[in-house]
Amino acid sequence: MDSDGTRDARGTHANPVPRPARPTEAPGVPPRPTHAPGAAGTAVADWLNEPRPAAGPGIWRFGYRVPKPEKNTERLSPITIVGVVVPLVVGMVLWSLWRHGSIPYQWALLKVFTPEDWWWAGTTAPKGKGFDAVAVADGVFFAVLVYGMGRLGSWPEIIRHLVTRRPQPARALLALLGAVVAENLVVIPSVFDVGWNALPVAGPVYHLINLFPGGYDFISTPLMGNLLYVVIGVLLLWPFARIGGWLPLLRERYAPRDTAAVTAAAEQAPAAGSRAHWPELREAGQFEAADVLTHEVLAGRMNDVDCARVEHAWKRARRTGDLSSFTRTVLRAAGGAWTHPSGSRDLPARVARHDLLAGQVRIGTWAGGERTALAYRGVGTALGPDTLGTSLLVVGPSGSGKTRHVVRPLVENLTLQALTGRCAVVLVCAAGEPLGPDDAFDVIVRVGNPASVHDLDPYAESGDPDEAAALLAEALVGDLDTVDTQRAAGALAQLLGPYRAAYGRFPALPVLRELLEGEPRVLAELTRALSDDGHAMMRRELDSRLRHAGGGNDPGQALADRLALLDRPVFAEFFGAGGGSVRPFSLRAVAHHPLRVRIDLPEHGHDEAARLLTRLVLAQFTAVVRGRERGHFACLVLDDATGTVTTESLRRIQRLRSEDAGVVLALRTVGDVPEALHGPLYGAVGCRMALAGVTTWDGSRFAQAWGTEWVETTDVAKHTVFADQPMTRAIHALRKLITGKAVTTEAVTVRQVERERWSASELAHGVPAGHAVLSLTSVKGEHAPPLLVDLRGQGH
Repeated sequence: MDSDGTRDARGTHANPVPRPARPTEAPGVPPRPTHAPGAAGTAVADWLNEPRPAAGPGIWRFGYRVPKPEKNTERLSPITIVGVVVPLVVGMVLWSLWRHGSIPYQWALLKVFTPEDWWWAGTTAPKGKGFDAVAVADGVFFAVLVYGMGRLGSWPEIIRHLVTRRPQPARALLALLGAVVAENLVVIPSVFDVGWNALPVAGPVYHLINLFPGGYDFISTPLMGNLLYVVIGVLLLWPFARIGGWLPLLRERYAPRDTAAVTAAAEQAPAAGSRAHWPELREAGQFEAADVLTHEVLAGRMNDVDCARVEHAWKRARRTGDLSSFTRTVLRAAGGAWTHPSGSRDLPARVARHDLLAGQVRIGTWAGGERTALAYRGVGTALGPDTLGTSLLVVGPSGSGKTRHVVRPLVENLTLQALTGRCAVVLVCAAGEPLGPDDAFDVIVRVGNPASVHDLDPYAESGDPDEAAALLAEALVGDLDTVDTQRAAGALAQLLGPYRAAYGRFPALPVLRELLEGEPRVLAELTRALSDDGHAMMRRELDSRLRHAGGGNDPGQALADRLALLDRPVFAEFFGAGGGSVRPFSLRAVAHHPLRVRIDLPEHGHDEAARLLTRLVLAQFTAVVRGRERGHFACLVLDDATGTVTTESLRRIQRLRSEDAGVVLALRTVGDVPEALHGPLYGAVGCRMALAGVTTWDGSRFAQAWGTEWVETTDVAKHTVFADQPMTRAIHALRKLITGKAVTTEAVTVRQVERERWSASELAHGVPAGHAVLSLTSVKGEHAPPLLVDLRGQGH
């Protein structure tokens, strides 16, 4: 796929890409689709320029903005208000008594520690510098009084409620307003002529200076006087600066910045806002390619698929260092460069919103509520390769919306990403399921339908008999507890190896069934084909199989019985028995090409065969993606995973995260999985979704998987007050007569308790219709806790 994809000869690649089941003419440069990207009428350039900030897993990043916190409607309690008023009244009374000299022995202590000539003999009346000492004492008493009343009352709570809890700069402005009021109405009231004297704040400082040698002469000069005035003003403003957070605000606004960092930010800002001009190409010196792509975007000749496909090619070119080849391809094919081998540049129709630059599909909206973190409240819910890489389990009864709200949008997104070269998708579903038109897929395998163009290779184009035997054994008897899968794989390998050595290929499934059943004619022909001396080892393998056939631990009969499900007249042209009437398709192709594959299972009446084929596809998928070159993400979607989950398949699913691949498993109930595998199933997948209508039994499995969290609970207990004194009892009786309630006290207990994130009962009865509870884990290890999702708002 190094060329533009429109001139490749069919079948010339090492791993040729199957062409569409229904050949279509490769379109030219299509007009911009009206349904993508975004809402109708939105230009592709605007779509490209929309910001996509980094966000947590599951957040729709297209135009994402962190929701604003809800307004705090906290109210002050009456106790808090009383805690402010009472100390204020007490302080005013004490200050009035002090100012009028009504406190006994008010100046006696001061007279003891000061010279006698500062007081009139035999009295506490000041004279000379005694007036200065009294003024200083007034200031000290006032400071102690303010500090004490502030500590005893609820002033810190009032300040927090009115000022410090507010965001900047409102917090700083409120503190500044308080400082202005304090300065002008309390410290310097003469400015406003309010009719009261200044409080002892600045005056005691001047009187204290006069007590030292030199007195007022020290501050008589304008310089020292102004300096002292500034120092007093700064000291008075310091509490308001702490309350208003002035210093952190100024440090943030006027902090020196690195010139290089400022320049880089200035260069990146316009680039982030003009993605339609391809700034990354221009920074790398590819101006010609950038100009061509910009013209194509602005002219409306590129859609979102084209933009994502070219960007993917650009990242690959930068990774490999082949920038010149990238530029030549763009100059030759413009917006049609690297077109998908099918020739498609879009889907016939879309049912969901997609952001192909971020690789996301929007499936709903995160619901608000106390459980939902602020970053998720009311924003879009999205899935993409970053989360699907850890695999997804979807559980919901019939009619809950698994296919309509989850599976189909996911499949649509994966097929679109396949057109950009970043993904390969395999969909396994029942025939007739509304999971997209036929034109949206490159390969359609209609098992059991004579009109099918493709057949399913049961061996996944494997050349190793042991690998092919393991895959078949997993599909045939992986769900049986009475048959050991390893022994079954060994029995199959003892037949597949000799047959491939004799005929150069693996047997068709009907022939393999005859070999397992010990058909004399088939075994005789195989024995004759191995008569050559070069096949001595294979003859020993076949002889060993014949010796063990029919034994007590022989899995051959169970394998043959399961193969009989596929050896029916409806499957006569499939699984290698068609004689060339249909083309075999190997699932190994998705490991090398961004293919869109759909496998339609047999219709009703062949349910067990359908489950067998689903297990076979799952086993093949997990095998073919191992050890491949990670050029694209590979995803397998099972619209009905009933009977698919086995012990071996869970082990393989756990390894997909490191292989850039994932699986989507949809189940009507967890009861469709063996009970012994319930725990391993929830542990193997990183993303779990419970739709509305699940049973309490299914909900209990989710509750165990999601675990518990610590929450703070408040318990309020009311206790009746029993009085001992007669007067108190009389007051209580009168109060009960008036209010009709006994006198009680409240005991409040706040504690941390461990609670289930979602209980089984909540999942079964508390999830509204059209909703689901979803938890996500990204391939980087980021987690999104289980939160409620509204699946009905996909397109909003």
